Order: sequence, then structure tokens, then C-alpha cells
Amino acid sequence: MNMKKFKNIIALSLSGILTTAAFAGCGSSPEPSAAPASAEETTAPEAVPEAEAPEASVEAETPNESSEGSVLNIYCWNEEFKSRVTDHYPGYEAVDGTTGKIGDVTVRWQITPNDDNAYQNNLDETLLKQENAAADDKIDIFLVEADYALKYVDTPYTMAVSDLGITDTDVANQYQYTKDIVTSSDGSLKGVSWQGCPGALFYNREAAKEVFGTDDPAEVQKKVADWDTFVATADELKAAGYSIMSSVNDSYRVYSNNVTSKWVIDGKINIDENLMNWVEDSKALFDKGQTSSAELWSDDWSKGFYPEGKVFCYFGPAWFINFSMAADQEGSIGNMGGWGITEGPQGFYWGGTWICAAAGTDNPTLVKDIMLKLTTDETIMKEIVIDDDDFVNNKPAMEAMAADTSYSSKILGGTNPLAMYCAGAEAIDLSNLSGYDQGCNEEFQNAMKNYFEGNATLDEALNLFYTAVIEKYPELTY
Repeated sequence: MNMKKFKNIIALSLSGILTTAAFAGCGSSPEPSAAPASAEETTAPEAVPEAEAPEASVEAETPNESSEGSVLNIYCWNEEFKSRVTDHYPGYEAVDGTTGKIGDVTVRWQITPNDDNAYQNNLDETLLKQENAAADDKIDIFLVEADYALKYVDTPYTMAVSDLGITDTDVANQYQYTKDIVTSSDGSLKGVSWQGCPGALFYNREAAKEVFGTDDPAEVQKKVADWDTFVATADELKAAGYSIMSSVNDSYRVYSNNVTSKWVIDGKINIDENLMNWVEDSKALFDKGQTSSAELWSDDWSKGFYPEGKVFCYFGPAWFINFSMAADQEGSIGNMGGWGITEGPQGFYWGGTWICAAAGTDNPTLVKDIMLKLTTDETIMKEIVIDDDDFVNNKPAMEAMAADTSYSSKILGGTNPLAMYCAGAEAIDLSNLSGYDQGCNEEFQNAMKNYFEGNATLDEALNLFYTAVIEKYPELTY
């Protein structure tokens, strides 16, 4: 199968069913970010044509320890999953920065950053070679994020976890949305995640005490209870020298997770009213100098992680405060335990990372064990919460720790945020997500930046958006 045919399959997959949104990283890496379920407009006549399926050598292999390979190749885009395996998988031994050992098996970490779609491009090209690859070169595990999970769900390159011997009972305690997002159109679960990514509003407690006279979460929530109140509170913060957010992009996922319609309806691009609310509110905040248009992950955006940055809040899931807010840097707000947490104007999720097994892996038994240990073992799940400040994908573990008065987050000043996350995870609604979300969300923010900065009128910015999306998805109209 050549690259053109594979890309055609991927394009069809993007139009396939995502029976799933987020939180969101989780695990996430720089805005792949995040996020994502009904078949309404996303079902293609044939998600993966029969004629395009790989030869039998790429089909799922029956787990058999005697036939296990000697090298486990793991494809990912950053160090997060590697750290989870290194720190929490029993028996893992680090050899060097890109190699480890599990028993007699050598583990090779193939890490390609997300920048300019490099990770997906490398993964796609390597999956194409899987059929004829030498045993030691075959991909065994690869990671996907919420925003593009669908791209791999409805292709024959991703094994159903049932083919590894993982049952519905094994994953019964995982949050439903984390299973929906990687369920294929034929109902097969194609991946598992150790994370849940419900979001919250993280606020600068010292700023809250200075401006509002209190940093109590219930009182702060009154100041950000809905978007009208949020915008009004920005005036109060501005008078005291604070930006309410670092960037207009900080709130985007909160609005986009609360739309009432899909990006594409009957092949036509649709801009939901709540996205236009984001544009209106963001323009007002930007014009008053109450936030910026900085790109997520940029140096300008990150200034608010420190007191001198004078930023009141950020929106994010659990992985965000540990992975993205400079909590390990001396002098940062997180390092001093200076962030508070509250619900914010609307619930949302951002991101997530899923562990997928590549069809053709010669290490099915080991792949299965890694999946089960890191996503279903309650003891390991609790270790991840305590050691990494992550919110894990196990209801009993999270509910127990939410009620555990001995657990607290240092970054959040010794509070226990887990009950809030638990409620958020149960409430995630993915009914308005589609296979076009990643491209549409990216291009909408890119286009509106021109409007916020005064380089285009609103109509001109909308035309820039439509043009960019049609170039990315030629089958659509507007």
C-alpha cells in the first residue's frame, strides 16, 4: 500500500464515526492540546475499504508468550508516557535516554515532537512499512491524542484491544468518554488511557486575595460563575494591574467544548453560536488590554506562571498544572503552591493520551500487560496521582482518593481537587464532536487572531478561516 492510498484511508477515517471531547495530556503536549460522537454527518459509506486492508501479516496476532519479540518499539511525541512507564511499570529498567529493558526485552523509545505534524507524519510512514518490517523494527505501541485519535481508530493499523485479550470487564472502571473516543465504527475498542482530563479554572491565590479580599474557592467562583461575570471581573482585575487570562486562547476549549452543534453538518462547515460568543468576549477583553493573543506554549503566554507575570487564571485539566505550569521551577506560582482551583464559567475537558497497539506487533503479551498495568491497576493508578498530580482513568481509585483527607496537591496549596475532577469527568459530553474538529479548531483560532489584532475585519477573518479549512478538507463547503 503506498502513502497516497494510506492518506486516502486516513481521510475516510476522519469522516468515520467517533463514538466518543477535553480534557486535554491529557497528557498532553503543546496544543495538539486539547481534544475527541454520533454518526450523523461523520459516517463515510466505507470507513476503510475492504480492498485497502493490509495483508494477513499485519493482522492482529494471537498473544503467545513463546512468540514474543526481543524488542519493544514505542512511538510517542514527548517524555510523558515514557515517564509513566519508567516510574510505574514493574520491572522496567532504564538503560539510557532512549532505551530500557523489561526482562529480556529491549525497549526502544521513538520520540518525535508534535511540531509541524512531525510525529504523525513519522508514525504514518512507519506504519506503512509495518507489513514488511523486520521483527525488531515493528511498531508495538504508539500513542495518540484526543484531537486526532479518530484518524487511527478506523484503520487496520490499530489493533482492537480484545485481540490482545483485554476484556470489557478489564476496562469496566474506566470513564466512559475515554473509551468512546477510541471506539471504532464497528464497536471495537482500539486503545486505552491512564488519564481522565476534565478541566477547571486555576487562579492565582495571591491575586485573588489582593483584588477580591479572599482566595476561598467558593467566593472566587462567584467572580467567574458565567461568561458575563467573567468579563466584568476582568475590569476589576485590570484596575489592580492583572490580566484575567494570559491569552484569548486560554478560554477557547471551554467555549468549544460547550457547543450545541457540530463543525460539519451535511458536508457544510458550521460555526456554532458559542464559538462566536468566544470571538465576541475575547475581542472585548483584548481591546481593553485585559488579555493577549499569545500562542499557547509561547514564552509570552508562559509569563503568567510567575508572580511578576500578573495573570489571574488559566484553564486546564490535571495534567496542565504539573506538566505545563513550571511547577518544578523555583519562583513559579506552582512551585510555591500558589494556585487555587474552581469550576469556572463552564465545564470542559482538554486532551488525553491513548495507548494503542500496532497491528503486526510481535510483543502482544507484553503490550497487553503494559496496557493493563498502567490503565487498570488501582495501586499503580493511585501512585500516578500521588507522584505526578495526574487524574487517572479509574473511577474507584479516584473516588477513594477524592475522599482521602491525607491526599493533597502541593501545586494547589495543599487542597484536594479530585472530587471536582470526578464530577467533571462524569459530565463530559462528546455528542457534538466530529472528525473535523482538530483542523477546524486550529484554523478558527488562527483566523480570529487577525481579527483580535486588528489586521482583519470579522468578515475577512471568517473568510480566511473558510479558505484554510476548505484547503485542508476539500470535500467540505460553506
